[in-house]
Amino acid sequence: MINLFALWTCLRGYAIIKKISRRMAMDDLYFMREALKEAEKALAEGEVPIGAVVIDKDGNIIARGHNMCERTHDAAAHAEIVAIKAAGEYLHNWRLTDCTLYVTMEPCPMCCGAMINARIKRVVYGANEYRYGAAGTLLNLLQFPAFEHNVLITGPIMPEECAKIVSDFFQERRK
Repeated sequence: MINLFALWTCLRGYAIIKKISRRMAMDDLYFMREALKEAEKALAEGEVPIGAVVIDKDGNIIARGHNMCERTHDAAAHAEIVAIKAAGEYLHNWRLTDCTLYVTMEPCPMCCGAMINARIKRVVYGANEYRYGAAGTLLNLLQFPAFEHNVLITGPIMPEECAKIVSDFFQERRK
């Protein structure tokens, strides 16, 4: 049976945020800066500048990704999807159970679905996504009570830096 309060909180966009230690917070900043480097690569390629990295349980970066929709003509080539695919290839396993995904913007519903299916343990995002955010801003798919797997959420952790690169990109495109 579904807990109606839990369902309501997920649909309303409230996230259960994992409390983290000071050490983990410092690591989160380091890995988010790595994700921002990926966003810069996307920007240089004319893509929407969103970047992601996946780390294993030992804190090693095992995969990187950035948006590639324009280059690949693939609407699903978001930074998170690219990084999840690369992590699966690296581990020779689609189950990323002990992995954390860092992404510069809050994931969309499609990317949240990929994280759930890949069994990502935790996601850390840089800035809220007010149009499509599905990790707590508009709704919370990552902790939907009916799903067998839930993803821990931390974010936003670097909202100014992560949002600025995207807003600058779109302002430039509108000129």
